[in-house]
Amino acid sequence: MALPERRRWVGNRVLATLLIAAVASVVLLPFASLSPNRLVSGQPVMLWQALAGWQLAAFALIGLLLLVAALAGPLPRRLALWLSLGATLPLLALDLQALGAYAHGALADASPAARVSQGATFWILLFASALIAIDALQRLRLGPAGRALYGVAALAVIGVCFSGELLSPLSIMREFANQRDNFIDQLVRHLLLVGGALLPALLVGLPLGLLANRRARLRNGLFSVLNVFQTLPSIAVFGLLIAPLSALGRAVPWLGELGVSGIGVAPAIIALVLYSLLPIVRNTYSGLAGVSTGALEAARGMGMTPRQILWRVEIPLALPVILSGLRIVTVQAIGLVVVAALIGAGGFGTFIFQGLGQYAIDLVLLGAIPTIVLAVIADFALQILVSLSRPSGTR
Repeated sequence: MALPERRRWVGNRVLATLLIAAVASVVLLPFASLSPNRLVSGQPVMLWQALAGWQLAAFALIGLLLLVAALAGPLPRRLALWLSLGATLPLLALDLQALGAYAHGALADASPAARVSQGATFWILLFASALIAIDALQRLRLGPAGRALYGVAALAVIGVCFSGELLSPLSIMREFANQRDNFIDQLVRHLLLVGGALLPALLVGLPLGLLANRRARLRNGLFSVLNVFQTLPSIAVFGLLIAPLSALGRAVPWLGELGVSGIGVAPAIIALVLYSLLPIVRNTYSGLAGVSTGALEAARGMGMTPRQILWRVEIPLALPVILSGLRIVTVQAIGLVVVAALIGAGGFGTFIFQGLGQYAIDLVLLGAIPTIVLAVIADFALQILVSLSRPSGTR
């Protein structure tokens, strides 16, 4: 078998594996659960019990299209990939619509305290559609415009489903209705904590990366120190910062008035900055070190000064690698802010730990799902920026 054909079948096997997992979940795992109240475990509802006839037919048609894309050898490679990519948006929409329609029907004659929650099959179908889309986008090698267009289309599908009354009966949406104002406050706090950590991390990390590139003697020691910060558990770092920041806030009154204390925003931002430094410094160093000697010699031959070489040659060529480090740091910071809620910093972690304390899984999901969505959006947007920063011939 020729190499291109072999590569195509490897990609088809990835899609086939995801289809097998989705079919197994439909047969073995519940699509939703119906419970009498917020705290009691629900009764499992299988997919074929929850769906109407036309919904089952639509699921079968989408599955058939994906199966053709996975197994049909005569299909051209790009056609099979476009077919699988095109099927993911209807699968996403149908997954959400089916759950919302079942919730409306199941709760029509139920008590006001009754709840409908998502089951394992719902999540598996959701993640399978996302993984199929990611695999197809990578193999099609679409440019930034194509990826952005697909991302906007996916967000539009999700936005339409959430904007109306379709999903309002779900337990997690009832939690959101009860926490609407607090949810917006915690969203803003979450974003401010991430931004408040990334800005100083960039201001410190970029010069340190340049220093590591210019001073070989300092490089090993610098990376060793930053590795120590990266290996410490986040909750341990938060705990270690409580005593010194509390003492600092008491010793310097104006810092205390600014909010510097052992709990709250200050230790959260300091810890996030410490965790963010290593990826930024390492990628800055790697990007600058990867600039070809020929490009540097050509710049010197043109009479550029060292500062001009840095800003006009080295940084533009190293920018894709630097942005890749920023992508890692941003996703990492979005997740770590959740843990910072334990020290009163706020953010979506507030809902997660409240839900754990109240044994309310939907309140946990109210904090966990937006955190995942923020991380996915940030990762997707920064991937596009990385692609745009590359020279046109290497995208």
